[in-house]
Amino acid sequence: MSAKKKRSAKQLANDKKLGKMAKARGKKSKPKTKTKTKTKIITKIKTVVKRKTNKGGKKSPGVKRNLGLKSITGSSTIKKVALGIGGGVMATAIISAVMPQSQVGKFAAPLGAFALGGIEGVIGNFALSMLGNRTGSNTNVAPQLEAL
Repeated sequence: MSAKKKRSAKQLANDKKLGKMAKARGKKSKPKTKTKTKTKIITKIKTVVKRKTNKGGKKSPGVKRNLGLKSITGSSTIKKVALGIGGGVMATAIISAVMPQSQVGKFAAPLGAFALGGIEGVIGNFALSMLGNRTGSNTNVAPQLEAL
């Protein structure tokens, strides 16, 4: 049998270093710190957002979702258009009641539509006014006088 070789100084230093590392792994050097309330709140918010996004789950490929009136009226653009039309009508009514002969009446409807519905409201108001001005009358025909 052969005798064991003596370990060199570098090997002994390395053994000592590895032993210290193993000992440090075994014991908990840091005490547990309490989590801050902000991080708890943030994690709760993240879980709620995940739940909301995963709400629908898997859908079977053959079943189509029924889009009803709720999805149409739930659109933010349609709400803005409706608010713009209502704002234009209200502004026109107020200006015509307060100052019937004023030149400001031309700008009342677009300003009211912009105030309540933004750009979408102004576009909706103009579209409604264009559709509302369509009449079946012919402008080339002379108006008839009524006989009393």
